[in-house]
Amino acid sequence: MSTDRNDQHPVPGEDGPGPEEPVIRDNRRIDPETGQARTAAGGADGDALSQAEQILDEAGAQASAEGEAPAEGQDAPAASDREAELLEDLRRLQAEYVNYKRRVDRDRAQAQDAGILKAVSALMPVLDDVDAARAAGDLADGPFAAIAAKLDTALAGLGLERQDQETLAGVEFDPAVHEAVMRQPHAEVPADHVVQVFRNGYVRDGRVLRAAQVMVSAGQD
Repeated sequence: MSTDRNDQHPVPGEDGPGPEEPVIRDNRRIDPETGQARTAAGGADGDALSQAEQILDEAGAQASAEGEAPAEGQDAPAASDREAELLEDLRRLQAEYVNYKRRVDRDRAQAQDAGILKAVSALMPVLDDVDAARAAGDLADGPFAAIAAKLDTALAGLGLERQDQETLAGVEFDPAVHEAVMRQPHAEVPADHVVQVFRNGYVRDGRVLRAAQVMVSAGQD
């Protein structure tokens, strides 16, 4: 039994629709015809910068269509209401974008500070052990002394300031920065001044991370 060849392969447009044509989407960010950057999809759902670019493109296109030079002897046409509306929208979006960028920069800086403070707080017990070893003379030299020095340098680079015996001896006592655990008369140190530091304190950018525990002079008997 023979079969007509046309029954197996119908001709498009005669017996039915032909095979579907492939769909090609142009996702290039730069328009090859105009050379302009394409705005992000989403219209009103895009960010403030994309909306500003869209308004600029629309304003530019309208200015090109309506902004031809008037003939000699004619006055230039007044700005249309649409142009004024576009300008107002652009100013509003620019202000929103500036505020958004400031907020992002502020949040980023706060997150960075929070990460540094968290890391430094976790290292404080280690720093106390290093200070105890240094006070006992165990870090006079050797590889551990070099490691301790590198740790101090790294923390100083993050803005950490150590308040130890060297920096606080003879300094006037400040309850906002120091923690008094003892008060005794002292013949050489004036009253209400630090005599000795029992536990080092740490400050970063004027913020007390841990108050130094100190002995305060009560003056002479």
